[in-house]
Amino acid sequence: MKNIFSNIKGDAFGGITAGIVALPLALAFGVSSGLGPTAGLYGAIFISFFAALFGGTSTQISGPTAPMTAVSMVVIAGIIATNDGDVNKALPVILTVFLIAGLMQVGLGVLGLGKYIRYIPYPVVSGFMTAIGVIILLTQILPSLGYYPKEDIEFVNTFKPKAEEVILENILKEEAGEGILVLENFKETINRANEISQEAILKESQTLAAKEASGALGAVKAIPKALQNINWLELILALGTIFIIYGFKRITKAVPSTLVALIVMSGIAVGFGLNYRPIEEIPSGLPIPNLEIFTNFNLASVTPYIFTALTLALLGAIDSLLTSVVADNMTKTKHKPNKELVGQGIGNSIAAVFGGLPGAGATIRTVVNITSGGKTKLSGMIAGVMLLIILLGLGPIASQIPAAVLAGILITVGIGVMDYKGLKAIPALPKDMKIGPFKMSSEVLIMLVVLLLSTFWNLVYAVGIGLVIASLMFMKKIGDLTAERSDVKALKEEAWDDEIGFPANLKEEVFVKHLKGPLFFGSTSDFQALTQQIPNTAKTVVLRLGRMQYMDQSGLYAMEDMLQELNKNKVQVLFVGLLKQPKYMMERIDIIPDMVPKEHIFSNFKDCMTWIKQNVKDEV
Repeated sequence: MKNIFSNIKGDAFGGITAGIVALPLALAFGVSSGLGPTAGLYGAIFISFFAALFGGTSTQISGPTAPMTAVSMVVIAGIIATNDGDVNKALPVILTVFLIAGLMQVGLGVLGLGKYIRYIPYPVVSGFMTAIGVIILLTQILPSLGYYPKEDIEFVNTFKPKAEEVILENILKEEAGEGILVLENFKETINRANEISQEAILKESQTLAAKEASGALGAVKAIPKALQNINWLELILALGTIFIIYGFKRITKAVPSTLVALIVMSGIAVGFGLNYRPIEEIPSGLPIPNLEIFTNFNLASVTPYIFTALTLALLGAIDSLLTSVVADNMTKTKHKPNKELVGQGIGNSIAAVFGGLPGAGATIRTVVNITSGGKTKLSGMIAGVMLLIILLGLGPIASQIPAAVLAGILITVGIGVMDYKGLKAIPALPKDMKIGPFKMSSEVLIMLVVLLLSTFWNLVYAVGIGLVIASLMFMKKIGDLTAERSDVKALKEEAWDDEIGFPANLKEEVFVKHLKGPLFFGSTSDFQALTQQIPNTAKTVVLRLGRMQYMDQSGLYAMEDMLQELNKNKVQVLFVGLLKQPKYMMERIDIIPDMVPKEHIFSNFKDCMTWIKQNVKDEV
């Protein structure tokens, strides 16, 4: 804490800029979640401030993110549906689930589980992130077309028979709870049924219609109806927003294009008095805690969602720690993963009490903070305060923002969050398994399974299934290749026999490292530490790979990152004893020959030493 004020000017500029970037996204995520723009804004305010204050990554900016919102959307829709479509009735349960998720994150940090997050394989993360993008795109098509299923009378009327059935079921449940014997006292059931109003049936029908059209699959089913009922003004507002976001980036990146699109398109809609659909009203004044979480706490209503809360906690942990790694790479610092989880958990818990959406470390906002001069925790805290000032000063004005503009913003978020690096690698990865007559890559299979299951079934189960498949395939490969224990560690080891005659005058210029065992998703963290171990005097690095029998996609990208860093620092890399499978993987994405030319690959150390003697000069 003593260095928190060491960079006030840079932190203030970084925090203010990150806060401005966060504003349209917070509003859009809030609307998308089903709780409204206020929930997104409250989440951004409290998570940004408290995750920065208590977290373990100095430059991290936190708030609602695409993955967290996508999972929250499912949770919110499910709880609202079980509460007769009444958001106010469902809100305490929803916020309690979010609060439990935050407390679980604190628990993960306290138990020191942050370091285990790295064991999630790249294809699982890739499939999940692409699924998030697809879900956001599909769910924003309807609002972009100006189509809201609850307001389509023809569509809603098709649910009336089902609505009457649901209402009758509820009457029978009530009677059972009151100890009334339905068959013996059927008149009571008839009397209660006669009291059901058409308004109650319509409301239940609207709830069922909204549920039917919710999520990615529901949106796909509703698209034909939406295309028959296009609101052209809403569509033009959404398309205009998308056009400005992508177009303005070509002019300058100094001003966030998302904010420019929000202001311009909202200005046009309000200025010309267009008959558009605004977002829900944002209340003025300070956020007020929702004490019903505690006063009306009911364990039975929360119990079914404990596993969902754990999922949110784990997803938030993964999301935040991945962003922390990005921040580390940019600032050349090292975050504290367990402390970061505690900070994120505290932020999410406080946000839940005030009615905010859960969130995590946000990559784009963190990058904006760093590039704008942010260096300490103060920057994240300032971003939260900045959003609070906007809420207090501009709440009524923000309530005039068109819903279609936020849908347009979210469509660009969906496009941006997809993992294009993983998708581009699909044709290049080796086809190492057979399914019937077809050959395909096991890594691609994992990614596609997670992608499809996440998009059209369940985000939580998809990741679990992906992890199980990845683990089983990895165990099979390792069993097939070698029983030798993985040993890719950044520790200084004894020279091998064939290195004993190495010229003493070149020991400062040449750094030799042995890799023993496979380079896979569980060992990439230790491998990345190699770059830090290389002395500044070294101009040549020799990697001895004769015992590295296998490399997966996570290891491949870890190798690529290290080579890029070394190439940037003008350090040449020599490979000795490179085996068939790792070589094939590196050729697929052109590490060989773009980063390590073929003349720098040697079958034995003797040939490598001859080359070093001829090409490396003693400069120290």
